[in-house]
Amino acid sequence: MIVHSLEKENSILNTFIAELRDENIQKDAMRFRRNIERIGEITAYELSKTLNYKKSIVKTPLGKKETKLIHEDIVLCSILRAGLPLHQGLLNYFDAAENAYISAYRNKNSEIIVEYFASPSLENKTLILADPMLATGSSLVAVYKALLKHGNPKKIHIVAVVGSTEGVEFIKNHFPENTELWISTIDDKLNEKGYIIPGLGDAGDLAFGKKL
Repeated sequence: MIVHSLEKENSILNTFIAELRDENIQKDAMRFRRNIERIGEITAYELSKTLNYKKSIVKTPLGKKETKLIHEDIVLCSILRAGLPLHQGLLNYFDAAENAYISAYRNKNSEIIVEYFASPSLENKTLILADPMLATGSSLVAVYKALLKHGNPKKIHIVAVVGSTEGVEFIKNHFPENTELWISTIDDKLNEKGYIIPGLGDAGDLAFGKKL
C-alpha cells in the first residue's frame, strides 16, 4: 500500500485539520462539516494527479484547444454517517463519479455490522473509499469485503482525515498491494475505547449531533 500523508507538506490543509481538532472551534457543527468538505476537495486535487488521462479537443467560440481529461470510471463510496461531508468534498471535484453509500457500526458486543449499502457495479472501476476516521481499520476492512459483492475494482484509493498508526498498519494487510491511502494526518495512539489520541473526538457526532 502506498501511503500519502498530506500534512507532511506545509499547506492550508493544516489549518483545516487544526480547526477540526480545536475543542472550541469544533463546537460549530457547520464549520466542522465544511472543514471536512474542504479537506475532501484538497485531497481530491492531490489524488487526481495520479489518475489516467486522455487527450481531448475542446471547441471554444473562437477555435479548438487540445487538453488532457481524466479517463477513469470512478465510483465514490463513503461510510455513513461521518463520511458524508468528506464525500461531498470529493464529489465537488469528481463530479462525474458514480456514488455509493455504506453503513458500518459496532454493536454492543463490539461486532462490526454492515447494515446497508447502495452501490453501482465496481467491476474494473476506480473505487475511492472515504471515511474520515481511520482508527483500528476494522470497519474499513469490513466495508471493503461487503463492497466486493458488487465487483472487483481495478484500483482502490482510500481517503481519510485522521488516522492512527495501528489502523494504517492493519489495513495494509487487508487491501490489495496497489491500494493508495490519502490521509491528512496520522496520530500514534488509540485509547481503550478505540478512539484516536489526540484525534478530534467522534466525527459523526460533531458533524450531525450525538447518536442515541
